[in-house]
Amino acid sequence: MNQKTKVLVIGAGLAGSEAALYLAERKISVVLLECKSIKLNPAQKLNSFAELVCTNSLKSIRPETGHGLLKYEMEKLGSIVLSVGKKHAVPAGDALAVDREKFSREITNIIQDNKFIQVVKREAGNPIELMKEYDCDYCIIATGPLTTSALEEWIKREISGDDFYFYDAIAPVVDADSLDLSQMYFKDRHHNIPLDKEADYLNIPLNKEQYENFITELVKAEKVPSAHFEEYKFFESCLPIDIMAERGIDTARFSCMKPIGLELDNGKLPYAVVQLRRENLLGSAYNMVGFQTRLKYPEQKRVFSMLPGMQEVQFLHLGSVHRNSFINAKKLLNKDLSSKKFTNIYFAGQICGVEGYTESASMGLYVADNISKKISGENFENWPLETAIGALINYVMTVPKPTPSNINFGLLPPVEIEKKRRMKRHEIKKLKKTLVANRAREVFNQFRKIELPPKDISIQEASI
Repeated sequence: MNQKTKVLVIGAGLAGSEAALYLAERKISVVLLECKSIKLNPAQKLNSFAELVCTNSLKSIRPETGHGLLKYEMEKLGSIVLSVGKKHAVPAGDALAVDREKFSREITNIIQDNKFIQVVKREAGNPIELMKEYDCDYCIIATGPLTTSALEEWIKREISGDDFYFYDAIAPVVDADSLDLSQMYFKDRHHNIPLDKEADYLNIPLNKEQYENFITELVKAEKVPSAHFEEYKFFESCLPIDIMAERGIDTARFSCMKPIGLELDNGKLPYAVVQLRRENLLGSAYNMVGFQTRLKYPEQKRVFSMLPGMQEVQFLHLGSVHRNSFINAKKLLNKDLSSKKFTNIYFAGQICGVEGYTESASMGLYVADNISKKISGENFENWPLETAIGALINYVMTVPKPTPSNINFGLLPPVEIEKKRRMKRHEIKKLKKTLVANRAREVFNQFRKIELPPKDISIQEASI
């Protein structure tokens, strides 16, 4: 390893902390710039690093879940977030929840005590000038969705232009296996699909009574109020479904819920239609088209479960509308998350287009690993799509319209189960997830040359 190589890391959140310590463990000098000890942004409450802002939960630890799989890979990469998180865990069932203050304080102490990390309390501006000032060869921008204005302006001016988003409107994504397809139908608006092909859209027809009851509940439902540091500003073409409902009983029916072109098999036109669009090529997840929403999470589950065929729906992630800044990775970044324009500047964490604590932290590990290999003279390798981290990278580098996503099995290739077994629907779903998780760990171990076999969570007589 070149002992003279230095890396500038801007931001001491989860991604920045993971990246800094990953590099330091490999004896690569790091200059870590952080400004929260000078001035907190409106979402922050602690002066320490790796603050968990929204919740204290790092999500599921069950190995047959997407978050459990991501944690497996992060642990193998030496994640400080997970090791300290487990040390300061609080009871939370199958989830890893932590004491936020103790968690943040210990990571701060670990970073400050590391002889390979120089912590600088300073607001970042032009990263190229900062690299020159601190004699750094590479830079990782890990500033999250509330990047400070000086750096934000530099990113917009030099890299992103208009591809730096300030408000994202996210519709819920549902697990395809949890839908009752007998109450739905496949059809693309105004398009006749050949018999040997499946339409891209799954439709939920509503009669007048169902529609009006649904709109009434949308209006009555509890909404998330805008924080004091945010002002809701929406494009007319991208209104939350609950705002449409508030504007009038028929507003949604002439917008995202319009039935035109979506005739039933008998030729009749429903009163209104909810469209579900494939979230991925696999068809394992569906996006609720036009259903970005301010509803609180429990209210989303309650109100959306009123829809026909969604009585037992499971959400891969729920909808939201909030201020957020993230870069268009597909257009502006290379697969190692370096800038196409400035190849020694990398983006990591939520700013590169992922959603969630562990997802952001894993991107810090991913980028630090790529830089470490580059310093060692190794070539970049694409991570397998069958792994959690590889699936996240594939998502941000291929999604047509930048929309942050957390880890879920809908991002990974599916497995096929032999039809000779007669199983109930919930058993098939559980088996598929188990097989995907087993395969993912095996592929990850081979890719990272880890000799220990993955933990066996196979189901008796499971077969692909």
